[in-house]
Amino acid sequence: MAEAILLRAGPGITVQDAGRTGYLAQGLSRGGAMDRLALHEGAALLQQDAGSAALEIAGSFLTLKVTAPTRIALTGAPMRALCDGAALAWHASHALPAGAQLDLSRPAGGYSYLHFGGGLDLPLRLGARSAHLAAGLGQMLGAGTRLPLGPDPGKDTGLTLTPLARFDGGLLRIVATPQTRLFPQTLLAQFLQRSFRKTARANRMGQKLVSDGPGLTLEAGLHILSAPIVPGDIQITGDGAPFVLLSECQTTGGYPRIGTILPCDLGRLVQAPPEAALHFAVVSLQEAVKIERAEAARRETLGKSLRPLLRNPHDMSDLLTYQLISGVTCGDDLESGRP
Repeated sequence: MAEAILLRAGPGITVQDAGRTGYLAQGLSRGGAMDRLALHEGAALLQQDAGSAALEIAGSFLTLKVTAPTRIALTGAPMRALCDGAALAWHASHALPAGAQLDLSRPAGGYSYLHFGGGLDLPLRLGARSAHLAAGLGQMLGAGTRLPLGPDPGKDTGLTLTPLARFDGGLLRIVATPQTRLFPQTLLAQFLQRSFRKTARANRMGQKLVSDGPGLTLEAGLHILSAPIVPGDIQITGDGAPFVLLSECQTTGGYPRIGTILPCDLGRLVQAPPEAALHFAVVSLQEAVKIERAEAARRETLGKSLRPLLRNPHDMSDLLTYQLISGVTCGDDLESGRP
């Protein structure tokens, strides 16, 4: 069986897929990839199911080798990628020969994803292969880990796409929660007018935000009963700072929620660098449904946006191995897997 063997692994590397649904009543949140769109982009590049498990790299580094010819795709926050010392493009698919060593380093922050043709062939646990660290399902991966790869019926590589812009912060659209009405209009207006940034206080459960203004303390928040919570909920904690719940959040919480970020905008939050400005805007529930449906339709057509990955001839040490016709690389090279 083909395997990926981890030779070096920094902290924060886990196996992730779309997560688990249907277990909120048992106290288990969905979990899964922090940037779910990156899963769809990787699936499009490899032309396989978006439910395939991939490696999530949280601002860390990774070196591995593959025991058989393997197709890979790189999505999410860009990193420096080398295959046996040769640079690989990000947001693209590539072919690794048997025994090849892949080095991923110099993360720009955020969450990066390494996808394999055929996915990671790990056992299903409660319907998913993803690690849910808060629930004790799976664990961070370390050096020496051997990951079995699933059968890969595909063959195309050398493809790229332009990712949805989400690596520089910006606008996060929210809908009201049942507790939004508890916030005075003046406090809500302050929240919507401010610019926020991420702090180091973050993990797969949530992200704290700060701004230059005073805290958004809600006195009534001290008397709120615990209620169901979901990823994207923005809790206002005791110090008046917003805390955005993420993939591995608890299933109930007692802090008042000023709003909920649309699922399609959560990637913009988790991929924003610490210095990036984040601000919020309220949309109606009807608008939110329309936005989410449009984004779901866009994800389904990602495959139509693929294009051949062009390389700079000055960077191609193996140029003479390419079959060229009128200065255009033969399509056979794309299928042979040369990046």
